[in-house]
Amino acid sequence: MSWSTKDIPSQAGKLALITGATGGLGYETALELARAGATVVLTGRNAGKGADALKRIKGEVPTASVSYENLDLSLLGNVARFVDGFASQHERLDILVNNAGVMAPPKRQLTGDGFELQFATNYLSHFALTARLLPLLRAAPAARIVQLSSVAARQGRIDFDDLQAERRYRPFESYSQSKLATLLFGLELQRRSDAWGWGLNSVIAHPGVALTELIPNGPGNRGFATGISRFVAGIVVPLLGHSAEAGARSQIFAATAATVIPGGYYGPDGMGEWRGNPHPATIPPQALDTGVATRLWTVSEQLSKLSFSALEPTE
Repeated sequence: MSWSTKDIPSQAGKLALITGATGGLGYETALELARAGATVVLTGRNAGKGADALKRIKGEVPTASVSYENLDLSLLGNVARFVDGFASQHERLDILVNNAGVMAPPKRQLTGDGFELQFATNYLSHFALTARLLPLLRAAPAARIVQLSSVAARQGRIDFDDLQAERRYRPFESYSQSKLATLLFGLELQRRSDAWGWGLNSVIAHPGVALTELIPNGPGNRGFATGISRFVAGIVVPLLGHSAEAGARSQIFAATAATVIPGGYYGPDGMGEWRGNPHPATIPPQALDTGVATRLWTVSEQLSKLSFSALEPTE
């Protein structure tokens, strides 16, 4: 598929919200949506980085309509407070890009809610954010919700007996599980939208292997893990992967392209889907298990204390 950011149709009149948008893939996505005319709300955990991101976007696109809001996804309470404020200012939301993530901290970390950090940040908080924003998404004509998965989802499995890695924590296993959960969620969201008439376009994307802060910051900052991290970031990724700007193209395509298929999965078209232009990605078999997807949805509603059922018609 030959596609570049020059092919983005006008996004004028649309409101977009992007998590983790102060750097890396999220920043590149915010920049291109702003360049295409969307009103873009960036979120992140650091107001200083947020201000810098806005300055950089304005430098590239002086007419950009952009703003920044703090949103730390490590706590579900933060999600609730953020949505309360956001909903008081906006009547609808056209594009939601669930981009923020954390990758493979060397030691198991818990959020203030008691969840394993990667499961909470990469998946559960985005599940909660989408649920709370659903009325605004439904108020928009054919809203797009983009979930950011990963090639790591191929190695993932949902361990319902140990979702929070209490028995055994292996950094990349937990990361892969969180990214598989994200993919399962995106696919199940489209199925439910179709079944209940929500009118949403749920799309999933992955960046291939992109050189962002996620890779050098993920495995840790000491000893052997640092050596592996530097080798991957400094040699493997530039050789076989691509830049954050290139990696973001898949999710930008998912958020904007007229040819996107609802419930579709998009990634780079190169060898192993590591780099290249956006094209339909290969969905791993475990992501097509609708029984697992349904169970994960139910468990996620229980953990987040949220329910989509209020939006479903009663018999």
